[in-house]
Amino acid sequence: MSVPLLVGDVLRNAAAGAPDRAAIVLGEERRSFAELFAAGQSVAAGLAERGIGPGDVVLVHGTVAIAMADLFAGCALRGAVFAPVDPRLPADTLAAVTELASPALVVLEAEHRDISSTHTDLFGRAEIDENDPHVVFFTSGTSGTPKGVVLSHRVSVLRSHPGSQLEPRGALVCPYPLFHMAGWTMAMQQWHARDALVLLDSPTAPEIIGAVREHKAARLNAIPGVWQRILDHLRETGEAPLESLRFADTGTYATPPELLAAIGEAAPNAHVRVFYGSTEVGNVTALDHHDILERVGSCGRPSPLVEIRLGEGDEMLVRTPVAFDHYLNDLEATDAAFHGDWFRTGDVAAIDDEGFVSIVGRLGQIIRTGGESVSPSQVEQAFAGAVGVVDVAVIGMPDAQWGEIVTLCVVAEEGVEVELASLTDGVDLAPHAVPRRLEVVKTIPRTAATGQIDRRRLLTLVVEQPT
Repeated sequence: MSVPLLVGDVLRNAAAGAPDRAAIVLGEERRSFAELFAAGQSVAAGLAERGIGPGDVVLVHGTVAIAMADLFAGCALRGAVFAPVDPRLPADTLAAVTELASPALVVLEAEHRDISSTHTDLFGRAEIDENDPHVVFFTSGTSGTPKGVVLSHRVSVLRSHPGSQLEPRGALVCPYPLFHMAGWTMAMQQWHARDALVLLDSPTAPEIIGAVREHKAARLNAIPGVWQRILDHLRETGEAPLESLRFADTGTYATPPELLAAIGEAAPNAHVRVFYGSTEVGNVTALDHHDILERVGSCGRPSPLVEIRLGEGDEMLVRTPVAFDHYLNDLEATDAAFHGDWFRTGDVAAIDDEGFVSIVGRLGQIIRTGGESVSPSQVEQAFAGAVGVVDVAVIGMPDAQWGEIVTLCVVAEEGVEVELASLTDGVDLAPHAVPRRLEVVKTIPRTAATGQIDRRRLLTLVVEQPT
């Protein structure tokens, strides 16, 4: 009889095997594995007291806090579905997420510590199947309407499993927010291996560098833009390289070789790697240390257990046993995301004779910037009717650090000078969706049949217009 793969058992096992070892650290605050498991049991009991059981969604306004790990552990042990959401999202988006999730409980930031109970002995081990939902991560769709990516216990365990042989892993510094899949995947990787996840109050370059040095961290994974800030700080201050790092990871479609070479110099003892993936299917490709300078523009070969093929229009299709289960309460979107049992990434790709994958574009119009998805139409709505603006459109401009930069294109009123700072001041958008670049154009090209923005033509116009 097979034993189910459950997230709660990962924590239970680590607490038994390394009770006093640090599981999670934030500044001066620390949880050992025994303490994290005990805190999870208290939260599980608190959820039970509130009538929250297996399959119930707990929507959590996610910030970087040790208490978030307690909630993560408690939901896993109780069988409740942990659903972290960015509390900085615009009010209407948060309302849409809440309506979509239909949560049994909403936990605000100030309430993170109010869920636990001291009566842990009253509640036995919940009956949970490995295919039951474990977590929901919210990601933008092409219309700007949030979609909830549902991952089962089995998928969460397999995506982060280090293998059958425990080996020294070392601390990992996590610069990602805790409403993002990456942060929790890294947490699970560390906890499987019974090692520490180091959180940051703010992912500034000095704080990241300081955490790496203080904890002698062996691992750091950051998007190219964050790595560039780290490199700039080291260069400007003349500080010593980050010699404790054994793995220096980043991820985007195509990371500039100059940046990768600079990361190698800043972390001279580290393997430098590039990963490409998504919330829906996890890690899809990996470009290894030995290939990064020779395979310019590639995001590597398929990762373990991953199959890749090209579909219609050279869209990259992915098949993997760690794919998401479905979009929360959205059967239509789930059906549209698959071609048979192959996930449709929406990325146009090329695969060479040796199996190296390169992403060459997007089928849809979603902008991918710094690992986040941005809906152009949602951003456009925020600037509709702006003072001095006749027409507006949003496109993604290719960028070495961010993948794409959210670019605001406007037709200005005659005689009016518009500036990005004044247009974006106080705009009600998530931070990653706020435009970083402004382009003043003579016209916004639109399709003749429907009047929709022709983003490809607009991108060409912007690239070709004189500076």
